Amino acid sequence: MAEEIITDELTQAEMDELDKLAYTHKRYLTPKEIAAYVLVNFGQKNLSQFVDAFKEFFMIQFLKLNTTAYANINLFASIYDAVDDTISGLIIDRTRTRWGRIRPFFIIPLPLWVAGGAMMFTAPDINSGQKVVWATIAIVIYGLGMSYFGAWGLMIYNITPNTNERDNLITTTKFFELFGTWLPSLVPVLVTLLPKLSDKITMKGIYSGFAYFMLILAAVFSIFGFFNMRERVPLMSREEIKETSVLESIKNIFTNRPLFVVILANFFNSFKSVGGSSESYFWLNNTGSLMNATICGLFTGIPNYIMVPLAAKMVKKFGARATSIIAGLFGFFAYMTLFLVGYHPFGQTFKDNYIFNLIWVIFALTICGLPNKLLLVSGQIVTAEALDYMEWKHGLRNEALVTTVQGYFGKLATSVTGWLSGMVLTWINYVPLTDSLGNAIPQTDPKMLNGIWAIFCILPALARGLYGVSFIIYPIHGKLQQQMIVELAEKRADRLAEQNAKDQAIKDSND
Repeated sequence: MAEEIITDELTQAEMDELDKLAYTHKRYLTPKEIAAYVLVNFGQKNLSQFVDAFKEFFMIQFLKLNTTAYANINLFASIYDAVDDTISGLIIDRTRTRWGRIRPFFIIPLPLWVAGGAMMFTAPDINSGQKVVWATIAIVIYGLGMSYFGAWGLMIYNITPNTNERDNLITTTKFFELFGTWLPSLVPVLVTLLPKLSDKITMKGIYSGFAYFMLILAAVFSIFGFFNMRERVPLMSREEIKETSVLESIKNIFTNRPLFVVILANFFNSFKSVGGSSESYFWLNNTGSLMNATICGLFTGIPNYIMVPLAAKMVKKFGARATSIIAGLFGFFAYMTLFLVGYHPFGQTFKDNYIFNLIWVIFALTICGLPNKLLLVSGQIVTAEALDYMEWKHGLRNEALVTTVQGYFGKLATSVTGWLSGMVLTWINYVPLTDSLGNAIPQTDPKMLNGIWAIFCILPALARGLYGVSFIIYPIHGKLQQQMIVELAEKRADRLAEQNAKDQAIKDSND
């Protein structure tokens, strides 16, 4: 008789366990909500891509900002952002409103980053000292707005407690990003062709107009996302937040080994942006035309439509950790091979055999770009896993504070890369050349061209390689990962049940 009772109790316990696990397998996301997340990501990522690709080129080439001044402004802005991130992270983590913790920040910082972004791509006719002030205000305001709007990125960790649904949303989002990357790639075509149609159309005007368009597009999608998304992962109550000190939260973050690896890897990977910032200089000066960037983009982007679905399959088969290692090391060897072969293997200069040299560069950059989408998918998944790990270990989900700590390292990297982006041009003695209408024309100094080529290849190679190597010490895989998933599901189910019981008690008392 006693044995039957024990068996019944065990069976009931197992059923309760299954109920808790069922909470993590339920489907939550509606098509409209998926579309909202994809569109906000689409707008923000393409705006960032446009700004990262053309901000430096516009300010130096058309605002006529001194290269050293540009480097120092970026250094100052990065230090300022690091200080601001501490405040913004604490504010976001402790925000509790009827709209949620994250959704308000889709709207609140919008005027700042729109105004700052517009200023960055406006070149008023003012003296050199005023240009420094103008550029500083523009970059700082844009960065301040983005530090709060960046909270939208935390939505992926809160929009659903179903990890498979979350990973699928990440993959879907990265796939649809591909359909928007052609927007910034239109700029080199427009600035090459349109000025030839009329003297009234200038390169400067095209860059400015496109920037305003991208800002408006991102703002519209942000507002749409605010009204069409929900946060579903149970959070700490206001009382629990008060009981948890900021120092304790920071301590838990710094003892989170998976998060440390992610931060370290992202720190290394950010140095690729120095090479990225040189793209406009490479296409204009080394190949003779900015339009070659768009021609190249038509081909290098094609494999991405295959790589995003492949990334999802690789993560499922090998795990996010192994996928990150493989992609990082592949990128290192691809970029180094490109650098060693050179950009004009079919002649003494690029123009000696223009068609074959362009074909080679396009092919090589296509190979170098194969890991890009793998890293975007696996990188967001390992970040989500690191946040889950912290909740599993300490019961906390301080994503914004985590983002703040990540931001310190990110801003440190940005400080270095932003400074380097300007200084490397100073070191190779780069001087922007323009015609009588103010349009950019190519440099021809071989030493300067070789310097641009080295920047274009070597830093991305090192960034990718160090990113991949970092994940060798990432611990979330195998048995530990399975244990974490099961135990975390139990904790979340208990918290949700407790929250529902409180809500029901309040409702009963009111009745």
